[in-house]
Amino acid sequence: MLPLSLTRKKNILGFTVNFLSRCKILPRRSHTISLSRNNSVCVVTHEELSQGNYNDEFTNLAASDFIEILQLCAGNGDVMEAKACHGKIIRIELQGDVTLSNVLVNCYSKCGFVELARQVFDGMLERSLVSWNTMIGLYTRNRMESEALKIFLEMRNEGVKFSEFTISSVLSACGANCDALECKNLHCLSLKTCLDLNLYVGTALLDLYAKCGLIKDAVQVFESMQDKSSVTWSSMVSGYVQNKNYEEALLLYRRAQRMGLEQNQFTLSSVICACSNLAALIEGKQMHAVIRKSGFGSNVFVASSAVDMYAKCGRLRESYIIFSEVQEKNIELWNTIISGFAKHARPKEVLILFEKMQQDGMHPNEVTFSSLLSVCGHTGLVEEGRRFFKLMSTNYGLSPNVVHYSCMVDILGRTGLLSEAYELIKSIPFNPTASIWGSLLASCRVYKNLELAEVAAKKLFELEPENAGNHILLSNIYAANKQWEEIAKSRKLLRDCDVKKVRGKSWIEIKDKVHIFSVGESGHPRIRDICSMLDNLAIELRKYGYKPNVEHELHDVEEWKKEELLMQHSEKLALVFGLMCLPEGSTVRIMKNLRICVDCHEFMKAASMATKRFIIVRDVNRFHHFSDGHCSCKEFW
Repeated sequence: MLPLSLTRKKNILGFTVNFLSRCKILPRRSHTISLSRNNSVCVVTHEELSQGNYNDEFTNLAASDFIEILQLCAGNGDVMEAKACHGKIIRIELQGDVTLSNVLVNCYSKCGFVELARQVFDGMLERSLVSWNTMIGLYTRNRMESEALKIFLEMRNEGVKFSEFTISSVLSACGANCDALECKNLHCLSLKTCLDLNLYVGTALLDLYAKCGLIKDAVQVFESMQDKSSVTWSSMVSGYVQNKNYEEALLLYRRAQRMGLEQNQFTLSSVICACSNLAALIEGKQMHAVIRKSGFGSNVFVASSAVDMYAKCGRLRESYIIFSEVQEKNIELWNTIISGFAKHARPKEVLILFEKMQQDGMHPNEVTFSSLLSVCGHTGLVEEGRRFFKLMSTNYGLSPNVVHYSCMVDILGRTGLLSEAYELIKSIPFNPTASIWGSLLASCRVYKNLELAEVAAKKLFELEPENAGNHILLSNIYAANKQWEEIAKSRKLLRDCDVKKVRGKSWIEIKDKVHIFSVGESGHPRIRDICSMLDNLAIELRKYGYKPNVEHELHDVEEWKKEELLMQHSEKLALVFGLMCLPEGSTVRIMKNLRICVDCHEFMKAASMATKRFIIVRDVNRFHHFSDGHCSCKEFW
């Protein structure tokens, strides 16, 4: 004898048949339907089930039977069947069962009906820890972080003892808003309840600290953890990358390798990202080999990072090969390859890729158009830029955002259409941001438009009071217009506001090691040799038309001293070190944290001709390919 009565068996199976029919997975008439329960199997034919009305006979079903059905509903996302089941539960007065209510909340959650889940939760006369955890997790997954925190506060007010899973979910909720204060509070709470050493809590905690920019706190949590999973290591590597501590990310990854820890797609992607931002091509290639060996070569998430890395290291050919090898391309991968060619000012390739992505059935998004407008700005394609800007809304239903308006202002400004750029800013349907005014100010420097420069600078001083670059750029424009009194005022304002200038840095990879140079570098072990060779090179370059551009050197010193200061710029030091150490004829690749100055730009052009070298400089805005006295930017930068 089966432990279930025939009536109950029929009721369970009848409900299941109804559910399966809604999911369009009902077997043919000749098939049978089985339902396993309590190590027993009930079997009836389709013909037998179709003869009775089983949905009206639920009085003999237990809570565990409904749990099985609701789990099926949750797995298939069938909210209609879940609602029907919910109605039967109320009718036979089983809603007081805590476990059943928890399953019902979870079912509605997985079906995407947050309000229904909350109604069930609010109606529970008794709630278990699982009930609270389910609701907190539900709100966190649905990006309703404030609601998750409210539920947690309510839980604490009712004196419910929380678990490591509760804290982990709440930490994830705080991470979405980068709430540093709440992070500290939760850390204290974890310490008081001895949950800080728990694997899940520790990992969530360090991840949150990293997202809040508190990388030292994240490291402290990481190092204090006795047990670390591959997710913990991955979170710490990712945290370093998020906070631009790229060298530390690589060092931690090597440490993880020595310990033989399992690698996942997130770790590999973060490490590749670190390599790309350091322009560490050799290490990047090694990581790419690891990716292939680990079987992640076809993973679109990892492939996007590899495509980006090769593009940022100036290897567009390798970047495109990896892109082509991925069979199932998503929009992120398409945007990555288009962005790579755009940053290298390759408009022809960008337009071809744009057409090809649409032929493959991929719909361009806001990020796609950012790259399209960017390449138009870098190459002076005004009409193409106007066309793409208009196409966004007319053909693709996309509303231009801050990035698109900033690019459009840049396109107009770079080509001298400053008045049109200013009119566009005034027509923007939202308050123009610093990036938009910054684009206008940069163009004013090129065309020495003092009137609009002062308008843009005034707005920037309000929006970014701590950005020294805006003050310096305005001073450069004053210098170009020989407004020496205004330069003095600008300097005084800079001092009075206690604004700190970002120190210029450049780096270059030599034999698997990244060498970093600061302006006026004195700590490098070979700095004397570098300076000596730089002096000789500067003299040689005068034969190729180079003349130090002291116009934008704002120090109040003699001209010879200004020339001396120009020779201390970080990209020049990195270039000479590359010429000293790299094989004859090889490409010199340099990274710069700021925009390359006019003098260094001219220096690189002359150096490429004198040394017969291909020189690539990646500054904060774009790539510059110097060859035979010319730059790929065509003076648009």
